[in-house]
Amino acid sequence: MKVHELSRADARRVAVRAQRLTADRPTDLHETVHDLWLLLLDPTAAVAPSADLVLWSRLGSAYEPRDLADALDEQSILEYRGTLRVAADLALYRAEMAVWPGPDDRLKDWQRAHRQWVTDNEGCRQDILELLRSDGPLPLSELPDTCVRPWRSTGWNNNRNVTMLLSLMVQMGDVAAAGGTGRARLWDLAERVYPPGPPVPLAEAYRVRDARRLAALGIARPRGPEQPVEPVDVGPAGEPAVVDGVRGEWRVDPALLDAPFEGRAALLSPFDLLLHDRKRMADIFEFDYIIEMYKPAAKRRWGYYALPVLVGDRLVGKLDATSDVRAGVLRVHAVHEDEPWDPAVRVAVDRELDDLARWLELDLVRPR
Repeated sequence: MKVHELSRADARRVAVRAQRLTADRPTDLHETVHDLWLLLLDPTAAVAPSADLVLWSRLGSAYEPRDLADALDEQSILEYRGTLRVAADLALYRAEMAVWPGPDDRLKDWQRAHRQWVTDNEGCRQDILELLRSDGPLPLSELPDTCVRPWRSTGWNNNRNVTMLLSLMVQMGDVAAAGGTGRARLWDLAERVYPPGPPVPLAEAYRVRDARRLAALGIARPRGPEQPVEPVDVGPAGEPAVVDGVRGEWRVDPALLDAPFEGRAALLSPFDLLLHDRKRMADIFEFDYIIEMYKPAAKRRWGYYALPVLVGDRLVGKLDATSDVRAGVLRVHAVHEDEPWDPAVRVAVDRELDDLARWLELDLVRPR
């Protein structure tokens, strides 16, 4: 098979096309979520919830967050382990749920520990299933904690027994989020939430998931570090490629190689899938960025929730802004230019910033 020889610009354009960030904007919510493969959820909403920011950056100010909330309530888009996906895609995970936590000879110590914890609390698991069967869907606050062995950790999950049990029951295919997100999330039996029909067999599901992930990323490594929910690598999907100036093997979606490219400006969520694989971001985009909300304020370079700025096929800076809904303003604290922007770039970014304020229905306040 031919090995595609790409420049960094070629690789960036493939990635930007795949993430629907070119001038040819998508217009349909469900098609966009399908093409993006997943939306990462995060509770921080310094500007807006991450999933909404991702969709606004693709669809523009025509996007209504209420449409996503309605799709979740109607279960045409579903939450799965901290991500949002079109409902049909859950068929690609149900065979894996059925064999949770996986083949015994491949389990890591932490997976065995999770299995044992569920076994020790089988009574609580059955209590939750029985209540959901009779009265579901229900919020977390109405589910009983009858665990005989508490969840122990050194972090914020200590003693959050029902929360942790539900997380594992999702992986087992017992329960599913049945509408809403965050504190408003409802839970129900998975069989009443997931679309009917047989699960995709496990080996085929892995193959399709690799292919769909590559279609959403455009270009990715065939192998990468293990991730807790969604891999950043794509196995043998697509075709082999090398990127000039970047070491290692890549896989590329050939359908995206020869398409015309017309870029635009976009303000991205810190949890945008274009940025999620930080090594790929550094290798291809040569972009220096981390989320700084976890740093002390004095040690932040770009801001608590700085939005990466895309122009064409380059990530060119960061926007430090917060939404002050009570005051009715989108407050811009700083705009960080990685290299000095020319006037055309500044106009394009300002246009996106104006659109962001309009979409949020807030007045834009810029630094003096």
